Amino acid sequence: MSHTTLTIIRDEHASLSAMLRSMLMMVTRGPGDEHDTFFDVLRAMLFYIDEFPEKQHHPKESDLLFPKVVRVAPETMATVERLEREHMNGEIAVRNLQHLLLAWELLGDGRRPAFEEAARQYVTFYLEHMRLEEAVILPAADKGLGAEDWLELDAAFDTNRDPLKPGGVQDPCYDRLFARIVLNAPAPIGLGPSSQERRHASVG
Repeated sequence: MSHTTLTIIRDEHASLSAMLRSMLMMVTRGPGDEHDTFFDVLRAMLFYIDEFPEKQHHPKESDLLFPKVVRVAPETMATVERLEREHMNGEIAVRNLQHLLLAWELLGDGRRPAFEEAARQYVTFYLEHMRLEEAVILPAADKGLGAEDWLELDAAFDTNRDPLKPGGVQDPCYDRLFARIVLNAPAPIGLGPSSQERRHASVG
């Protein structure tokens, strides 16, 4: 049986993974001749990470899912403690990236290496964080939690409104954020041209 909560978490992980990969593609490519659009989209991406995963996704894991999993699967305690520490540090890391991005935008390319390094470290950290949740926590939940646990979890997670989830129920307040990212960011998250397409356009 597939539980709503597990589907939502995996879908949100997939959206965030796509966002992180697109962000790194943009950083590697650089602003080129589209300085304003480049920094505008990266700011929107970092705002999305701060606004949705940090404020909706993580708190429900920490407050609801993790305690239930530890109750039925005590062997997951060490993993949960690690994930909790990472949740606590996540918001600080995003705010640091936002600051480094602003420094690059306003102070020039001398600040680019610091942002690039921090962004790569953050993406590596976050992908591993999600992999660990899916490898340890979600299977333990699927195996050990009862019907009442799933009713509570499903009711809580079903209120999430991921602005980048394809086909999901959208919150109108995120419409501008959705459009700004999706129309300008490269695949896999957006409809903007890839690095290769941009190179061909510049040559042509």
